[in-house]
Amino acid sequence: MTVETSSTTRRRPRYQIKVVGMLGLAIIVFWLIVAALGPHLAPYPIGDIVDQDYFGPMSRDFWLGSDYLGRDMLSRIVYGARYTLGISLAAVTMACTCGVVLGMSAAVAGGWFDSVLSRFLDAMSSIPSKLFALVVVSAVGSSIPVLIFMLAVIYTPGSYRFARALAVNIAAMDYITIARLRGEKMFHIITAEVLPNIIGPVLTDLGLRFVFIVLLLSGMSFLGLGVQPPAADWGGLVRENIDGLPFAAPAVILPSIAIATLTIAVNLFIDNLPVKIRDRSE
Repeated sequence: MTVETSSTTRRRPRYQIKVVGMLGLAIIVFWLIVAALGPHLAPYPIGDIVDQDYFGPMSRDFWLGSDYLGRDMLSRIVYGARYTLGISLAAVTMACTCGVVLGMSAAVAGGWFDSVLSRFLDAMSSIPSKLFALVVVSAVGSSIPVLIFMLAVIYTPGSYRFARALAVNIAAMDYITIARLRGEKMFHIITAEVLPNIIGPVLTDLGLRFVFIVLLLSGMSFLGLGVQPPAADWGGLVRENIDGLPFAAPAVILPSIAIATLTIAVNLFIDNLPVKIRDRSE
């Protein structure tokens, strides 16, 4: 007696990521490792003047040249990765966590809570981000906690609107109505019913906002309102070595390339996220 294999047998889904996405992921992982192991990878301390020449070229002793004071640029870029990635990751985590939690709560609760919160965050999002950042930093200072909090506040309204738009559609589904009729609490509906169905787009949005935060932080540091000396993120490195631009000095070009590689890599990975592929035998 033979047993026929049912065509409806469940198979584990397989996922495929494009080569371009893998390249972007590899660059992201590279910069994360550099940021995490910065002090162990840098050949010189961040503030030591080790070259007698300023804006020195690439050489055996200084792989990425030297800056306007004769400091090793490889060490400066490695340490700068910790500030750029660390501040950006902390800010985007705070912004997306607050925005998603508030967005799901507003979509599920509805009523006056949704209206008041939406109008308030819409008003906040109407303020130009760079203007808001300049005012806050000029008034309070540009310490790292202030930068993280300010960047999180700037990008929370956008994350809220995105999460709420997704959650509103989910909240109108029949299974959410059934959960309400069962007497489930709002916390259970949000965590068990709504969040699992929007987590994919939310993670994609998080990656995009990370890119926006990196660019805004770098722009602020270029204006002198970001990370303050002797520490420096990549935007600050461009600013302090801008006088080397007429000489095509590596000290001003390489931090710009570092910013570009990180932001482009994140975009490449987001645009080529792993997709489910169907088994041909199904």
